[in-house]
Amino acid sequence: MSNPVIIQGGMGVAVSGWRLARAVAVTGQLGVVSGTLLPVVQARVLQQGDPGGHLRRAFDHFPLPAVAERVWRDYYVPGGLPPGVAFKAVPMPSLEPSTAFTELAVLANFAEVWLAKEGHAGRIGLNLLEKIQLPTLPSLYGAMLAGVDTVLMGAGIPRSIPGALDALARGEAAELKIDVEGDTPEAPTLLRFDPRSLFPANLPALARPQFLAIISSATLAATLARKSNGRVDGFVVEGAVAGGHNAPPRGPLQLSPAGEPVYGPRDLPDLPKIRELGLPFWLAGAFSRPEKLSEALATGAAGVQVGTAFALCEESGIIPDLKRRLRELIRSGSARVFTDPLASPTGFPFKVAQLKGTLSDAAAYVSRQRICDLGYLRTLFRRADGSVGYRCAAEPEADFVRKGGVAADAAGRKCLCNGLAATVGLAQFRRGLPELPIITTGDELTQLARFFKSDSDSYSAADVIRALLGPASAQPA
Repeated sequence: MSNPVIIQGGMGVAVSGWRLARAVAVTGQLGVVSGTLLPVVQARVLQQGDPGGHLRRAFDHFPLPAVAERVWRDYYVPGGLPPGVAFKAVPMPSLEPSTAFTELAVLANFAEVWLAKEGHAGRIGLNLLEKIQLPTLPSLYGAMLAGVDTVLMGAGIPRSIPGALDALARGEAAELKIDVEGDTPEAPTLLRFDPRSLFPANLPALARPQFLAIISSATLAATLARKSNGRVDGFVVEGAVAGGHNAPPRGPLQLSPAGEPVYGPRDLPDLPKIRELGLPFWLAGAFSRPEKLSEALATGAAGVQVGTAFALCEESGIIPDLKRRLRELIRSGSARVFTDPLASPTGFPFKVAQLKGTLSDAAAYVSRQRICDLGYLRTLFRRADGSVGYRCAAEPEADFVRKGGVAADAAGRKCLCNGLAATVGLAQFRRGLPELPIITTGDELTQLARFFKSDSDSYSAADVIRALLGPASAQPA
């Protein structure tokens, strides 16, 4: 199949869920689901009563019915939990994952991709973060069981993913080197996933999806193209104005008077060198205008990746009240996005839409009791006795320091796991109070009023496609 002109960004936790990805894919472009925290997302949707019965429908097509039924029994609450009642905990990812966690990760990624692909022939991608390594292999396998067409990964150097896709497609065990502070190159920590742990016999035949690496420099593109352990099929070249995690500026970190990282000419990707690699690439970061698409195509790009414009459309997972409040700020010209050098426990700059009552609000932030109970962004470290520990810069400072962290590294950190889940209506309740949301968008948030209709601030994914490619482009392919 020909390359899509538009790739819909894989955003946040369930912001680009199956509904949005499906809406994009039916127009002939690449719809993308976010794989981040999917075990948590789907366990909580089940506890909300599975509104619409969508997960039940997907679970019924999972090739391991006993697994689907166990997860259903563990988490499904008929009619949903009463307001203010806490969600049941989900196992945390670890180097020695429980069978329950592995099966939930496989099933959740299968269900999300299956729902996104249901009823049409369009293409669906899965977006994962290289920084979140522990659930990667079962996530990939679950998505492949549902026929995912493309895997996209950034926030790191995903050199091992192409080979993992090759192995899983052959029905073989795949291994992933896990970053553990204190490890040496001679003794790396490896995490292994074997499909035969789920299918002792009669392994299903799987297609190997395309792999697109999300990068910000020609050097990284060349490294991945030449030194990955398998085939890289292309790149998404993401600029510093794109939402979510950004690559840090090159050289010593400098902050603007407002406290944001300063990017300069050295941070601009060398597109001619990327083009010389001979692989298709897409440009990302404020490319949701027709003239910006034309500009990208003129550089030799296959098209563009668009995220922020889709984040506020009808099909995105952000809860309606947050969308409404952001749209009001956009209309009034007071919307603002802050590139926070501290928010993410990963240490990567992270873009945060500024909105009162969310974690971007200083007063709201300090009112929250720090806790790490989901664990997806934890750092692994080698203890003195050789065992592996887990710490997160957003957990309680005393716990972080006790585990060998530096107190200064905990300052200003935000729990993205809980905050992003709250953004899509899956907030955990503690002592009757919900976790506060945190919204990540690109700098282009301030320019989205052009998608608003005269009588409404609401718009659809098809409206975004139509604005970029013309009226006929948004019709089902």
